[in-house]
Amino acid sequence: MYFKKQQFMRLLLHLFIIALGIVMIYPVIWMISGSMKNNTEILNDALNLVPPHWRFDNFVTGWKGFGGINFGTFITNSLIITVLSTLGTTLSSACVAYAFTRIKFRGRSALFVIMLATMMIPAQVIMIPQYIIWNQLGFVGSYVPLILPHFFGVAFFIYQMMQFMVGIPVELDESAYMDGASKYTIFTKIIMPLLKPSIITTIIIQFYWKWDDFMGPLIYLNKPTSYTVSLALKMFADSSSRTDFGAMFAMSTLSLLPVFLIFLFFNKYLVEGISTSGMKA
Repeated sequence: MYFKKQQFMRLLLHLFIIALGIVMIYPVIWMISGSMKNNTEILNDALNLVPPHWRFDNFVTGWKGFGGINFGTFITNSLIITVLSTLGTTLSSACVAYAFTRIKFRGRSALFVIMLATMMIPAQVIMIPQYIIWNQLGFVGSYVPLILPHFFGVAFFIYQMMQFMVGIPVELDESAYMDGASKYTIFTKIIMPLLKPSIITTIIIQFYWKWDDFMGPLIYLNKPTSYTVSLALKMFADSSSRTDFGAMFAMSTLSLLPVFLIFLFFNKYLVEGISTSGMKA
C-alpha cells in the first residue's frame, strides 16, 4: 500500500513538473509559431499554435532590417559587446575572488563588505551618475561604457567564485609555494583549472544577461549602425504606423539561437557549478 502511494505521489510530481514546463515554454512556442504567420493571423488567431501557412518570408523580411542595415549587423554588434563583456567579467572576477580568498592584505574585510554592498544598490540609482561620467569622458555613443566596466569585476560573480574557491584545499597552494611557484603560477596553473565549473557558470549567466540587455544600449548607443539585437527588435514595433509582427517574431526567434546553443553545450557545467558552489572540502 505504501509503495503504491509513493508511486502515485511520484506520478503527481512528474505531471506537475510537465505542466509547469509547458506553461514556461508556451510563450517561446507561441513566438516561434508567430514567426510563421502574417499580422492578421497573429492578431485574430493568436491561440492557434499551428500556422495555417508556413511563411518563411518573415525571416527574409526581418533579416533585411531597416534603414539599409540588415539584421546581421545587429547580431554582430551584440556578439562583440557580449563576448568582450563576458571575457572581462570572467577574468576580472576570478582575479578578485582569488585575492579575497587566498591573499591576506590590509583592509581585505572592509573591501569585501563594500563589494557586497554594491550588490544591494539598485541599478536605477547609479544610472544617471554613470551616464554623466561617461558623457564627460566622451564615450557616449561607443561600446566602451557597455564593455569596460566588466573588466573590473562583477560583485555577484566574485562572490560566486569565492564560494567555489573556498572548497579548493589550501594545501595545494602551500605545496606549490614550497616548490617555488609564485601566486601568479598558483592562480593560473592550479586555481583556474579547478575553478572550471564556476567559470563556465559565469560565462553562461553573463552571456545571457548581456545578450538580453536593453537599457544599457538604449542609454549609450545613438547610431543605428551600432545598435544591438535588443534595440533592433524594438525598432520593428512602430506606434505611428503598421508593425510587422511576423518579422519581429522571426528575428526574436533567431536571436534566441546564441543563448540556446551556449546553454545547450555548457548545461552540465552550469549544473555542476551551481551544485558545488559553497561546498567546503
